[in-house]
Amino acid sequence: MAESAKVPGIVILGGAHGAIAMGRCLRGRGIPVWQITDETRVPSFSRYILKSLRWSGAEDPAALQYLLDLANESGLNGYVLLGAGDAEVKLISQNFEALSRVYRLPTTPWAELSFACDKAKAYRRAQELGIGVPEIYNITSVPAAEAATLNYPVVLKPSMRIARNPLTLAKAWRADDRETFLALYRRAASYVGGENVVVQELVPGGGETQLSYTGLWSGGHPVAEFAARRLRQQPVEFGTGTFVDVVDAPDVIELGRKFLASIHHNGLVEIEFKRDPRSGQLKLVDVNPRLWTWFGIAEAAGVDYGPLLYNIATGTEPVIVSEATSGTAWMYLPRDLVASIQMMLKGALSPGDYLASLGKVRTWALFSTDDPLPALVDIPLGLLRVATKWFSLRRN
Repeated sequence: MAESAKVPGIVILGGAHGAIAMGRCLRGRGIPVWQITDETRVPSFSRYILKSLRWSGAEDPAALQYLLDLANESGLNGYVLLGAGDAEVKLISQNFEALSRVYRLPTTPWAELSFACDKAKAYRRAQELGIGVPEIYNITSVPAAEAATLNYPVVLKPSMRIARNPLTLAKAWRADDRETFLALYRRAASYVGGENVVVQELVPGGGETQLSYTGLWSGGHPVAEFAARRLRQQPVEFGTGTFVDVVDAPDVIELGRKFLASIHHNGLVEIEFKRDPRSGQLKLVDVNPRLWTWFGIAEAAGVDYGPLLYNIATGTEPVIVSEATSGTAWMYLPRDLVASIQMMLKGALSPGDYLASLGKVRTWALFSTDDPLPALVDIPLGLLRVATKWFSLRRN
């Protein structure tokens, strides 16, 4: 790596809420935070994002050269480079050697990290370790799908969410019968290829069954970690968390450690589990080795991953780790309100329980009294994003 800048900063590729949370948790430390994205502009309105740049995306063939040139031209040698999206994480990991010459990379090369990023490989590794996963159907082509005997309902997912298309935007599709499954599989295969469509059982259960391991690892060992529960999400069935709280779940911690140690993990990570109400078994659903949407809960819970990661990457301060405060909650208010109304209409949430949940919130996805602009611009920009997504889905 080239000689470091006097005060190394952080460059975040992609992301939205997680990028803002990273900037906020480093406030007052004099650490410059840059963000580069081809998606939402919301982080650019945060006072804690020093500079926000637009680019053509991590999938562009020129992306690697762009990052190398940026470091040299803008004096970013020695900055920490973080991915906040699947494509960005893949770009950094696959080009680890070249990028590590100019940036500090709190991650691992693709040979190890692919076991976290690729769902098919993650499920195989979990099974090898004795960690439960949803039942997986070995289907890699349309003929195989037509010949398969499945126990419905099933879920179709992309093995990785890289290119933008209706499947990756939706995260997952549900099929309750053979006719629906075949139609969805053909459509999914046309977007990502049949070999990149994961077909698995639908594990029943609501928010109370959706648990996450979160951690910061260095050199294949945990530095800090805690478990959380994704009580509500939007969309309700296959969405992103909108109301999350910290919980005491030793079995989640144990399985998270087992999986990550097997791939010698380095950096941030969030692992999604679901506790199958039929057996009580925890089943690994997804692994996200990057900044995640509700990353801001860490600072509120007393396990501030941002400064810890920066300290490890730069060696500038001793690493001090605290225990997470159980019950600490995070909320993305606008989307959680939508999710809550939908759940109330289905009888899955009472108005009283919703109001009680507001009292548990210690940090918000966007609102902050000392950084109000992201929350103010989120709704109009969000409506624009939804409209753009709707038109994209209509075209496809």
